Amino acid sequence: MKIKNQGCRRVPVNKGTTILYGKPFAYVVRSVVRDERCDHCLQSKPFVFALTSKNRTTRCDNCLKSGKLSKCSGCHYVYYCDRYCQKESWSIHKTECKYLKKILPKILPDAARLMARIIFKLNQGGADEVGYYTETSFRKFKDLMSHYSDIKKDPKKLEHFTMLYGVLVQFLGESLMPNAAELMGIYGRICTNCFNILDNNMNTIGAGIYLGASVIDHSCTPNAIAVFEGTTIYIRTLKDLPSLDWSQIRISYIDLLNSTKDRREELQSSYYFLCDCEKCKHVDSTASAAACPNSSCNSPCIIKNIECEKCNTSLFDEFKKTFEEVTDFTSHHLEKMKTMAYLDVSKMCLKKQKGVLHKFNIQHIRTLETAHIAAINLECWEDAELYGKELIPGYLMYYGEIHPLTGLLYLTVGKIQLHLGKSIEALEALKTANEILMITHGDKHSLLREELRPLLSQAIMDSNNI
Repeated sequence: MKIKNQGCRRVPVNKGTTILYGKPFAYVVRSVVRDERCDHCLQSKPFVFALTSKNRTTRCDNCLKSGKLSKCSGCHYVYYCDRYCQKESWSIHKTECKYLKKILPKILPDAARLMARIIFKLNQGGADEVGYYTETSFRKFKDLMSHYSDIKKDPKKLEHFTMLYGVLVQFLGESLMPNAAELMGIYGRICTNCFNILDNNMNTIGAGIYLGASVIDHSCTPNAIAVFEGTTIYIRTLKDLPSLDWSQIRISYIDLLNSTKDRREELQSSYYFLCDCEKCKHVDSTASAAACPNSSCNSPCIIKNIECEKCNTSLFDEFKKTFEEVTDFTSHHLEKMKTMAYLDVSKMCLKKQKGVLHKFNIQHIRTLETAHIAAINLECWEDAELYGKELIPGYLMYYGEIHPLTGLLYLTVGKIQLHLGKSIEALEALKTANEILMITHGDKHSLLREELRPLLSQAIMDSNNI
């Protein structure tokens, strides 16, 4: 890649820098002018991607945008914004179109559709496609780790693979099917390397394989984040780095709002490694902590102890029994609310947790999340603001100050406060959201251009009129 702007030079990577991928290669570059981003970079489109089936009729199958859509006249299965998106998608869809038409009204499982698209892509010469992550280093699909031997020993993954194999045989027929070993290799590469494609609210709307980005390893204290604009992935640094050293770039493969034990178990079961990052080397007792029975003490208490380590207040058997009952009660209802948040149930859980669970207990934070979401869905704006504000310390604790979810929470709280006429408070929340999202997403991202900045302008105007 030739840099036309001769004033550009490679310098240390500053937080908020986008590390971009593409062909033939991509560098992180900065203009000599201080803090001015150079635009002569490339970003990565997926090797293969698939829209989730639940968004099949509400989002374009090419660009993933929602809006007015028209269905494919061939298969009547996928929908597009316009002819441009249909034409752009045709290279991959032309092969799957007749197969999707054949299965209607059945819906193909998401993983099966992604696997089928990989099979189509490889049959079209996609095995030679490369994804660069430095000037000379790149990856092909075959270079992605498949964990073939681990999956063969994993009963759950084997069961899932067997189900997908049967679906694909019915979908494609025997003639297009790779042999079982090749198909398991494809399945393993998906399990280990697939990125969930997220919308501006960090909801999963698709899944994709990104060859260059797959080189990045995991940490529970990441220094980079993956964000999306449509199907395009951006890897943005969250911390100042001395240089672009791929051995030091880390993203999180999992949700960080979990205990050390749960994070390590998820990584082991999903990615077949035991995380040894600095965060995982220390036992995190706060994640399952009790509140100190002494209301003037805010220290988290390990329920197995006989007293609070800070104020020496005794943890009597009766308190421990109550803690266990509240924990079991909360766990039961959080499991039931995985697909639908209920405000009354969330409030009931929060009432029982008061004075029993510590404010940084994972269960308490998850309950605040469900209450916040349910209040928004019901348009109970005072409750939504209250629970959103109470949720902020937990997000700062587990996600950190600079994280997309932290920024989005401030954005949501600010938006609610603006709706409630609290323009001064809204302005402060939206300013904080802007500071965070400028780093995690960049000033050109649609989240900032189309949502945050108009809200900021409104908050400023309303504040000036007070």
